[in-house]
Amino acid sequence: MRAMDVMTTNVITVDPDTSVQALATLLSERAISGVPVVDRDNRLIGVVTEGDLLHRAETGTERRTERRRSRWHDVFGSDQEAARDYVKAHGRTVREIMTREVISVSDTTDLADIATLLETKRIKRVPVLRDGKLAGIVSRANLVRALAMTKSEPAIVADSDDHTIRAKLLAELEGQEWVHMWAADIIVRDRVVHLWFSDDRSEQERQGVRVAAENIPGVRAVEEHIVPAPIIPSF
Repeated sequence: MRAMDVMTTNVITVDPDTSVQALATLLSERAISGVPVVDRDNRLIGVVTEGDLLHRAETGTERRTERRRSRWHDVFGSDQEAARDYVKAHGRTVREIMTREVISVSDTTDLADIATLLETKRIKRVPVLRDGKLAGIVSRANLVRALAMTKSEPAIVADSDDHTIRAKLLAELEGQEWVHMWAADIIVRDRVVHLWFSDDRSEQERQGVRVAAENIPGVRAVEEHIVPAPIIPSF
């Protein structure tokens, strides 16, 4: 399986001129820990996370720095670090506080390579690019779900078959206003469509998605997985 088979495609993004306050509101209201930063052409130019908002002057959490080194090059390096901390604490826009050196993968990257990347880089998610533009995100949760519906023996099935089925189903559901599920909630393996629903979804919605999946050519079966609805903190 590849990134395109499991990635979340409806990615929440911000532009570099988004204010820090608007970013904080977005992360809080959507209960997410970070977002990609894209330009007008949807090209990835950075990533900003809740970690970039920890030490802010407004909340009195600005990092306190002390110069403890004596050698000139150590002092120079310490000054650079202090300057970066100051920008993180006082920057007004995403452009000023975002991380610019972003780790990313292509939509054809194997899941095994992505798993290794997440582990070695100690990151929770990685942006997926297609032709230089943001196409989606693969998170640790996506990989866990892919594992959840595999068999003990690896299946010998053309990836393109599963990918085509998933693409057709996503296209069918995209225009349906009654559908409230993410692309990451749909994974196809061995032509079996696996659907993840939170337990607050109605039976009517689940039945509608099942029918849509069953009508996709090549689908052998449809399996549902019910998970607890996410709890959005009230503070």
